Amino acid sequence: MNYAIHFPNLGIHLEQVGKSFSVFGFEIAYYGIAVGIGMLTGIFISVIEAKRTQQNAEHYFDLAIYGIIFGIIGARIYYVLFSWDYYKDNIRSIFHLRQGGLAIYGGIITAVIVIIIYAKRRSLSAFLILDTISTGLVSGQMIGRWGNFFNREAFGEYTDSFFAMQLPVDAVRACDITEKMREHMVNINDLSYIQVHPAFLYESVWCLVILNILNWYKRKKKFTGEVFLLYLALYGLGRFFIEGIRTDQLKLFVVGWPVSQALAGLLAVICPILIFYGRRKESKKRKWKL
Repeated sequence: MNYAIHFPNLGIHLEQVGKSFSVFGFEIAYYGIAVGIGMLTGIFISVIEAKRTQQNAEHYFDLAIYGIIFGIIGARIYYVLFSWDYYKDNIRSIFHLRQGGLAIYGGIITAVIVIIIYAKRRSLSAFLILDTISTGLVSGQMIGRWGNFFNREAFGEYTDSFFAMQLPVDAVRACDITEKMREHMVNINDLSYIQVHPAFLYESVWCLVILNILNWYKRKKKFTGEVFLLYLALYGLGRFFIEGIRTDQLKLFVVGWPVSQALAGLLAVICPILIFYGRRKESKKRKWKL
């Protein structure tokens, strides 16, 4: 397999970008390292935010354990469920996490369920917890997306834009290569490359933008849960457009719509409405108190 990755219009040519490295005979995937660093970063930032808002940080360490375990399971189930046409004939591949295949929305949904259950048992506010982890969550996503870079996945359709990325054909899944990519295939040193949108990069940069917005906004919130709703709205807005250019979309049964794009669009519309309603309701409460 060829390990080169090129960004021709940026003048960046990386000749040896491996997918893993070996330690004492064990293969360690860069995908897993990126996801792991993202998780640890998210936990660290969430704990700092908990201390800033005078909460018990121990709850967040407990939630990190449950959230990571069940979040990974949920992310994998979501991915496998909407890729069942492939996995029904490759059952063993379901457990090969090093190959990638973790859907962030599956992880978020599962994590929210875990938080609700935990908060109820400990008599805590689930909405406050969700607000607290929002900056950590988006930070983890921003870093974790780079796992897709090493796995040569989560890319978009053919492009010759400024950020166009070239990948060797033998390094990507055949099912992710479209006819348009094949029509514009390029040859470098007798090797065939597809040229695509680095969708993972777009999402990582968008998460950085969201992180800055949330850090500015969290001190201006009027009700508990508002920061998390803003996170869902902003991430959904970006993901709706980014998902539209990806070639590895997970499709809804029967209708064939990209499931993550549909969910992202729904959240991008509903969450701002909920924020508007919540802020208006809180403003009325304060007027009554005055």
